[in-house]
Formats: sequence, structure tokens, C-alpha cells
Amino acid sequence: MSYQRPKGTADLLPGEIEKWQFIEETARLLFSDYQYQEIRTPMFEHIEVITRSVGDTSDIVTKEMYDFYDKGNRHITLRPEGTAPVVRSFVENKLFGPEYTKPYKVYYTGPMFRYERPQKGRLRQFHQIGVEAFGSENPATDVETMMMALAYFEQLGMSEFHLVINSLGDPETRQNYRQALIDYLTPLKDELSEDSQRRLNENPLRVLDSKDKRDKQFVADAPSILDYLSEPAKKHFDEVVAMLDALEVPYQIDSNMVRGLDYYTHTIFEIMSDAKGLGAQNTLCAGGRYNQLVAELGGPETPGFGFAIGMERVLLVLEAEGVELPTSHQLDAYVVNLGEVVNLEALKVVQKIRQAGFSADRDVLNRKAKGQFKTADRLNATLVLTLGESELESGMINVKAMATRKEIQVPLTAIYEDFGAVYDQMTKEEGE
Repeated sequence: MSYQRPKGTADLLPGEIEKWQFIEETARLLFSDYQYQEIRTPMFEHIEVITRSVGDTSDIVTKEMYDFYDKGNRHITLRPEGTAPVVRSFVENKLFGPEYTKPYKVYYTGPMFRYERPQKGRLRQFHQIGVEAFGSENPATDVETMMMALAYFEQLGMSEFHLVINSLGDPETRQNYRQALIDYLTPLKDELSEDSQRRLNENPLRVLDSKDKRDKQFVADAPSILDYLSEPAKKHFDEVVAMLDALEVPYQIDSNMVRGLDYYTHTIFEIMSDAKGLGAQNTLCAGGRYNQLVAELGGPETPGFGFAIGMERVLLVLEAEGVELPTSHQLDAYVVNLGEVVNLEALKVVQKIRQAGFSADRDVLNRKAKGQFKTADRLNATLVLTLGESELESGMINVKAMATRKEIQVPLTAIYEDFGAVYDQMTKEEGE
């Protein structure tokens, strides 16, 4: 039997994983500039955390959850998204307490799980980078968080993307708009997809999010939620728009955009890639405001704003835009060792170099000199140190700078006592 990875998952191998590390590290550095700190939540949660947050009628809950009963008969699900677990943690750990700085800002990275048809950029185990900010109702929080997401893509070297915004208003807005949607869609009910027919009375906003071609033509002519915003909701959205204008951030308004999760209120946004060949997989980042979610999960009334970025999508887009990410490991020194008699000394040399804070490797397969030099070349080693029986007897070691082919012999004690000085001497001479 040949064992294979489960459908909809991927092995991230050396050579590729460096790209992942780079996009994660870029996020860490940028988000910390905005005073976000990392949070890590479990990969599985009690199912109620997700159903209560995301919504019973969302695709995630009705079709895509990896849920099961554990041995204690608890109904558990692998997390399908990052916000609900972070909100649960915020409430459970009382992070709203007076001892914590407001707004309370966190970011996360890690795998999420949804049982859906695997396709390019959409896997069953996929990875997200996300942020959540708790405690600010100020529209400035909406704007600076969206700008942080835009800055992230710029820092990665992308240039072909745009920001799309909308408002879902407050509960009063939703109530008024819900009725208007029902009035508009009811006469069309028989022509809607089966899913949308079911959702029409349960949660008509879900129909706007339908991917079905038949539904899309009706959605295009649906009433705009922006015409139903309550006074406070209109004020909030107007301020968001005014701030984006003042900061000269380009954006589009799409009044049919609803997002696939039930917890959003007020501002929602997506950052879409304009790179060619992505098709439907062009959403890089999505998020918005969720002012009721903390209370919904048992905490005090606390406004929130956040977003999630799909890492697989980011890598697809970087490839589509032709952005090269650094993938090579810097190798400062490679130790070529010839013969069993020098095996122990080669181990001491390579360990001393590492202890001095440099990256180093050595041959452990007892290959001939030619094979070892080939490896050093392939690994792009800065220096190659050669140790054979004669060097060992004289207490010396040969050091060669690969870029200039400059070679010197130094005492082994120089490597043990101050490899940094030897490295500087060889690399400085390279640059002259």
C-alpha cells in the first residue's frame, strides 16, 4: 500500500517552506510596529463557539465543519476560522479587564480546517494570518487596520491589488434591510438556487453571498444595504470613507459584499488581487468590525475589528506577480574532512563555528574531496575549511573564500578561539 496525505492537504517541504517563513516573519515585524502581540489558541474548539459566532446558516456551519464527538462525548470541531477562537479566549481569560491596555490587539498564524472541494488556493487544511483589535468603536481603528493589511502586501512586494469596502450597519440596519431583501427576493424565490431558497427566510443576507450563477443575476439588482443604514451606522461609515479619502487610500464601495460570516457589523472589507490567472481565488484578505461577538460569547459589550489573510492565496499571488521571495539558507562555513582520523576534529571545528554564532555544516558520509567540494559549492558556502591528516598533524586548517578563491592556512586554535576574526579577514578581503 502506498500511503498518501489526506485529500485537500499539502506537505510544505524545504525549498518551499522558506517562503512561508518569510511571509510569516514579515507579518510579525509589521504587526508588532502597530503594537499587536501574538496569541495562539487550540486547533479545536467546542462546536458551540463556532456555531454561535459564525452563524447556523453560514456555509461553514452547514457544510464545511470538521466536527466529531470525542471520547468524553463532547462535540468538538477543528477550527474553521480564527476570530471565534480568539474571541472565546478574550472572554475566558478576561482580557477585557482594567489591567490590560485598550484596545487589546493580537495576531495569530496557523492552520484552519474546512471540508470543501479542494482547488488551487483553497485546501481543506489551509493557513491564515489574522489580527483582532478589541475595545475601540472609533472608525480610525477600522481605517488603520485596513491600512496595516495594505502595507503588509506592499512590504511583500505586491503591487496589483485593491481595497473594497461596505457597511453592514448595526442591528437596526440589519432588521430594516432584511425585510427589504425578503420583499425583493420573495417573488423570485422559484428561480433561486435551492440553498438560497432555504436561506431566504432564515438569513436573507446569505443569498447575497451565493456563488450560484442563477442567484448572482438577481443579487446584482438587489436593494443596497447602504440605503438602509441607521443614523449611527451611516455616521460611522461616512467617517471611515472620509478618513480613507483624507489619507488618500484608494478604495471601491461594493454594497452587495456581505462576507460569509454572521458576526460582522458596520465596516467590512476585502483586499482583492488584480494579478492575472487567479479566477475566483483573488481575495487575499477579508475582515471587518464585529461589535456584538464578545457579548455573544459571554463577555461584556466590547467592539472588535479584525481581518484574516489566506497564506496559500498570498503565495499564489506572489507567484502570479513574479515576486521572488528569499528562499536560500545562508551557509557561512563548510568543513571538508578527509579520512576517519579527522572525524572527531571536524566535529569540534563545526561545533565551535556554530557556537560562535555562524551557520556551518560538514561532510558525514566519508566522501572523496571532490564530492565534498561540490556539496559546499551547491550549498553556496561562504568559506570552505579543509582538514586532512597532514593539517591535523601540523595543527593547521585550510580556509578558502569561495567567491574570490583566496586561500590561507590558519592554526586550528584560531578557529576555536575566534572564528569571527577569521571570517572577517576572509570576507573583507573578498570585498576589496
